[in-house]
Amino acid sequence: MAHQKQDEGATAKLTINDIARLAGVSKKTVSRVINRSPLLNRETRDKVEAIIRETGYVPNPQARALALGRNFLIGLIYDNPNAQMVLSMQRGILEALHGTEFELVIRPVDRGSNHVMDDIRGFVTRQRLFGVVVLPPMSENDALMRMLDEQGCRYVRMGSAMLDDPEHMVASNDREAVADAVRHLITQGHRRIGLIAGPHGFRSARERREGFEMALAEAGISLPRSLVADGQYTFESGLSASESLFDLSPRPTAIFASNDEMAAGVLYAARLRGIAVPDELSIIGFDDTPVTTRVWPPLSTVRWPIVAMGRAAALKLIGTAIGEDAEVNEPSMFSSTLIRRGSVAPPAQT
Repeated sequence: MAHQKQDEGATAKLTINDIARLAGVSKKTVSRVINRSPLLNRETRDKVEAIIRETGYVPNPQARALALGRNFLIGLIYDNPNAQMVLSMQRGILEALHGTEFELVIRPVDRGSNHVMDDIRGFVTRQRLFGVVVLPPMSENDALMRMLDEQGCRYVRMGSAMLDDPEHMVASNDREAVADAVRHLITQGHRRIGLIAGPHGFRSARERREGFEMALAEAGISLPRSLVADGQYTFESGLSASESLFDLSPRPTAIFASNDEMAAGVLYAARLRGIAVPDELSIIGFDDTPVTTRVWPPLSTVRWPIVAMGRAAALKLIGTAIGEDAEVNEPSMFSSTLIRRGSVAPPAQT
């Protein structure tokens, strides 16, 4: 080998500049190799990795963090009752961070607290975060984004509509996706369709309700207030909301629940009432979380690409660490799509 492995004392003194000199490349190129950047050809990557192996060089994240004025930490800020959504987002972010020097720090907050802004400001400054991913409904708070900007903290918002410029956004087409789901119920012959809405103050709840109403209006179907029940994105709220819909006469022949947890609550309530799904009641949820295939019948749902959104959000944040001129071409808009399973059928003939 042209470059013999250093002894422990020498290795400890090696810097990224030394590796760049030995490999005959720039410091930025070495940084890209360390951070698994795709913006390198195979020959250059192999050459730099060979030098790193031969010398025993170990990157010093503390030194790099000191130079950046930030730690190699990505924060995930949320206040959302949908635990499965948060877990899926974590999975996507961790996929993006795998093989890099970055780690994920989770921070639940209480959006109803008078101190929530101070709490987040303290979290960002104490941890010296490189950047944060903010989940709804906190991501809908423009004042929070201004505060993050003032703190010099990069951010990406997740939402059910475009709330910011593409650099700071991963969004989904919830309104149109829900409209498509309701159109599917209508083509099956359903005219009396109930809605279990999401929590007040959530943009996702508003977008999904508007998609629901849009599809009914297109078909000339009225929506009595009695066919709308409020939910909280939890199983228990779906169970409770469906009871009020089942008490109607005539009751709805189909229900769209604004997330899968609530849809599972509807299915459970129907079982308790002896209402056969899908023969007497069709159900569609939203998210496509694992619960949809762990119940019977398996639930039709709108697939929300949360993992892909989480991955893209993290890559938007760490792209600048790969190299100052690195192009970050991650998408900002993601399509949600209807997944048809066993919980929808034409309404029973009366």
